Amino acid sequence: MQGMRILAITDSPHTLRPASDTTVAILEEARLRGHEVWVCEIGELWLQHGTPGASARAVSKVSRTTAPALTIGDTRERLPLAHFHVVLMRKDPPYDSVYHQATLILEYARGKTFLCNDPRGLREANEKLYIFHFPELVAPTIVTHRLDELRAFLEEQGGEMVVKPLDGYGGSAVFHARRGDSNTNAILEVSTHNGQRWVMAQRYLPEGKQGDKRILLLGGEPIGCLLRVPQGGDLRSNMVIGGLATASTLTARDLEICARVRPRLLQDGLHFVGLDVIGNYLTEINVTSPTGVQAIDRLQNTRLENQIVDYLEQNAPLSL
Repeated sequence: MQGMRILAITDSPHTLRPASDTTVAILEEARLRGHEVWVCEIGELWLQHGTPGASARAVSKVSRTTAPALTIGDTRERLPLAHFHVVLMRKDPPYDSVYHQATLILEYARGKTFLCNDPRGLREANEKLYIFHFPELVAPTIVTHRLDELRAFLEEQGGEMVVKPLDGYGGSAVFHARRGDSNTNAILEVSTHNGQRWVMAQRYLPEGKQGDKRILLLGGEPIGCLLRVPQGGDLRSNMVIGGLATASTLTARDLEICARVRPRLLQDGLHFVGLDVIGNYLTEINVTSPTGVQAIDRLQNTRLENQIVDYLEQNAPLSL
């Protein structure tokens, strides 16, 4: 498909990192194919008389080597979302009230453009809780704000567990709680705000020391993966906090996990997602702004963004 108009909803464009952000790779490939690329921030969406739109700026250049990643015009144009063939929701977490309200605005563009990912799916798929649709793929896990339940779960799991907030991202506020550690009570109190906030507690998986696997799915099918290895004794392997990206391949269990989640992802309009897998267990499903494309490109000498833009072309409305 030639001559698409693509709108990417992002964080402030000057914060995009040329050599690592997945959004940059996708937009570069779109421009190389001759598509128009536009960007707006989440606060630049609007809804007027039931018509959703954005105060968007055109992208004249994309760089994956030097900042700024995006060269954009100074002029914002008020354009209805129906003007675009594709609207990419690429705003990084957190999923907060502003993000939630933005998905409600995007609802009014349903059927008028290709929404990736679908706003209804974004609301449905809390990145921590969504895994419970697939209980057979998940390590022992509870969600609670009660300190007594967390302490009991810690004992049930042999004295070790991982605790993380339901609205966390990028490895923030993830703790390794251990029986007999003088900090464990403080960890549980801080994590739950003294029993007032839900947290997720999962069995500690020793395989995590070797890394957790990020698997990118497009249209429910795996297109690439990498292993993120924690560094310096850190529990967390997220690349944004220093995890080392290393080459990896998909195992039979990985493919089983992908096949199991595919129908639900397609049902919820979650076209581009990132699965996090430790050992044999699914730990998270990332839907808000999954990343990893540029790292996988370098490790595997590929261009996953080609497949992504192919997919956008195949799913965009033929005419507007």
